[in-house]
Amino acid sequence: MLISRQAKSLVPGLLLSGLVAAGALMLERIEVRLSGRAWLEALVLAILIGAVVRTCCGASRRAAPGIHFAAKTLLELAVALMGAAVSFKTLSSVGAPLVLAIVATVVLAIATSFLIGRAMGLPVKMATLVACGNAICGNSAIAAVAPVIAAEDEDVATAIAFTAVLGVAVVIALPILAHALGFAPAAGGALAGLTVYAVPQVLAAAAPLGRVAVQLGTLVKLVRVLMLGPVVTVLSIVMARENQRTDLARPGLSPAHLLPPFILGFLALAGLNSAGLLPSGLTARAHEVSLGLTILAMAALGLGVDLRDLRAAGPRVVFVVTASLAVLTLMAVAMVKIVNIV
Repeated sequence: MLISRQAKSLVPGLLLSGLVAAGALMLERIEVRLSGRAWLEALVLAILIGAVVRTCCGASRRAAPGIHFAAKTLLELAVALMGAAVSFKTLSSVGAPLVLAIVATVVLAIATSFLIGRAMGLPVKMATLVACGNAICGNSAIAAVAPVIAAEDEDVATAIAFTAVLGVAVVIALPILAHALGFAPAAGGALAGLTVYAVPQVLAAAAPLGRVAVQLGTLVKLVRVLMLGPVVTVLSIVMARENQRTDLARPGLSPAHLLPPFILGFLALAGLNSAGLLPSGLTARAHEVSLGLTILAMAALGLGVDLRDLRAAGPRVVFVVTASLAVLTLMAVAMVKIVNIV
């Protein structure tokens, strides 16, 4: 009976989040029909629509439990399912020097962006969200890192919103930058893979540079996305040490004490997929479900944000994200030249 009551209490919030998510998907399809591409993905639109609804209509106590459930539990499930689409074999197909360059770029970008954020007075969790989103894969990285560090809904929504805007700007500017630097198609593709946030955006940014640029850019980007697993794992351990004062050397300590269940699920599915034990149909379906749950969770995050409360944090976040992106671009250009991609 108690479970039934709890389940019923989730319905209003889940329905509201679902309506917002559906609206975001509809707008994304309209974008594609009108311009041929989605400049703002449904994941971002869901946050924006949810935030507008919350700002204009206020908070609903009846919807609060379902909104919280979607923003936390369903988001964690989505992150776990992401592992089914990850294959560690990708690392062996691009060559050791380029893999090392990708890893170095991600690590240095996270560290630099975090330091910039802290220097500008951003809270640790907000600086971490911006750093990981900038260095790895934008919205998806922010969504994956948020539950691990127990980030506030407002911080998640703010980081994703500003990262999304600059992500679109990068897609437009990158082909121009590649031509200005005199990069060959392969080098331009690698630059796109190292800097652009989302895989679809890499395709859009590399397309003007040619087929080779698209192929290499996509491959580099996929390897960069693989860094999400190790980064989230490290953050999980750091949070466990900080919040629970966990001693890694203590006897009898299991991985579950250090890593949340959804991270263990992510790593397990990634391992199974890398070993070829997951059917391609199941992998594709897991990816679809993960994307759908993420959009639903982003709608819930948006519904927890009053845009009037974001004005104070806005300018600092914009500066940090912009400066971090500029540093990432400089690092990427340097890495492309060091590896000597032609």
